Amino acid sequence: MSKDLSLVQVAHGLSETIITASDKELELFQKIIQESFKLRDGHKNLQHLIQSVPQKAAQ
Repeated sequence: MSKDLSLVQVAHGLSETIITASDKELELFQKIIQESFKLRDGHKNLQHLIQSVPQKAAQ
């Protein structure tokens, strides 16, 4: 069973890891975060597009 973590829990878990990470690891982590933001924005845009489709066109 998976457990959802809050942002606070994630931040506490990452703080020590980030302190000891190499520059390359931090660059890769930053890319992951940036792509996650793009994914979130894309999801929001997709939801808006789906909601804007008239009901008759969807049927």
